[in-house]
Amino acid sequence: MRRWLPPLAVLSVLLAGCGTTEQSDDAGAVEPAGGRGEPVQVVASTDVYGSIASFVGGDLVQVTSFISDSGADPLEYESTPADAVAVRQAQVVIYNGSGYDQFMPQLIEGAGGIASIVNVSELSDLSSAAEAAGEESNEHFWYDLETVQDLAVTLAAELGEAVPDEVETFEANAAEFNAQLDGLRDQLAQISAENGGTRIAVTEPLANNLLQDAGLENLAPAEFQQAIEEGTDPSAAVLQQMLTLFDDDPVAALVLNTQTQSAVTDQVRQAAEAAGVPVVQMSETLTAPEYVAWMSGQIDALTAALDA
Repeated sequence: MRRWLPPLAVLSVLLAGCGTTEQSDDAGAVEPAGGRGEPVQVVASTDVYGSIASFVGGDLVQVTSFISDSGADPLEYESTPADAVAVRQAQVVIYNGSGYDQFMPQLIEGAGGIASIVNVSELSDLSSAAEAAGEESNEHFWYDLETVQDLAVTLAAELGEAVPDEVETFEANAAEFNAQLDGLRDQLAQISAENGGTRIAVTEPLANNLLQDAGLENLAPAEFQQAIEEGTDPSAAVLQQMLTLFDDDPVAALVLNTQTQSAVTDQVRQAAEAAGVPVVQMSETLTAPEYVAWMSGQIDALTAALDA
């Protein structure tokens, strides 16, 4: 059976602003059920990975997530002295890698002696395939559900190293989590079966891995996506290419990253709405209490847009 901490104990906000630090208990370590000793200290660069660790670890872990503000761009996050302390005290550290959470390697190097470091980019088949092809992989690995399932299994093993008597608990929690993700993957397969090849546009490549699994064709110019992702404005010609996707034969949906919005993306959104094209909002951090509910809501929103 899953073991849960009360929601406020798992994710209470310590710091507000561009990014926040979350801890399971403001007063310190939380005593796991049954008096089994101190929980495993887990640090995650974002609340997405923190949520997955909380599911797999249950009340045997205390999770600190550095970035959780769904209204800010995670690439602008600057680490704090409190973050450095949290990393030094951690037994398990999870970060995205591939240059996304650039502050984490420095914190890890400064801490030294961390028992377990999980770099999600090193788990992803997408990353290794891109490397073999001499290309850059899409760094938003949490939108590739297979990679997330691999992460859950890895976390179960790493937490089992920290608490050997609870290996079966961690493995059971990871199996339950992955069973829920199997359901989401089935939803994507259904979208592909019913809407495979449907044309869409995205403001930046946040969810492209998921959209590919859904069998959708992204027509947004690569130059436009790259500019928005890097926080710059595309050229007038590239912007015009993007806007033409909402002309006479418009795409079926616009997928908008809510955390990298600008005057340019506002212009694109207005063009989509004027053409009657549904806008699907997706984010880089959680907008729901935990990962599965968050991802499920986004997939449901995509399904509704395509049905419209």
